[in-house]
Amino acid sequence: MNAKRKFTVVIERDEEGWFVATVPAIRGCHTQAKNLDTLMKRVREAIQLCLEVEGAKHVDALELVGVQQVAV
Repeated sequence: MNAKRKFTVVIERDEEGWFVATVPAIRGCHTQAKNLDTLMKRVREAIQLCLEVEGAKHVDALELVGVQQVAV
C-alpha cells in the first residue's frame, strides 16, 4: 500500500464566483468548481491524474510559508 502524500492547495475565488484550486508543487495542476466540497473532490482527482501523467519528476517539495495580500 502506498503512503499518502500531502500537497498544498491554493484556493481563490474568481470574479464570477467560481472557486479555483491550484497545486503549486505540480506544474499545471488546477481545477475549479462552484462550491468547496466539489472543488476538493476535483482537486484530489486532478492531483492523481497529474501524478499519473507527469510522474514524480515535476513534483517539487514546497512548504507553505504564508499568504499575503499586497495593495499597489
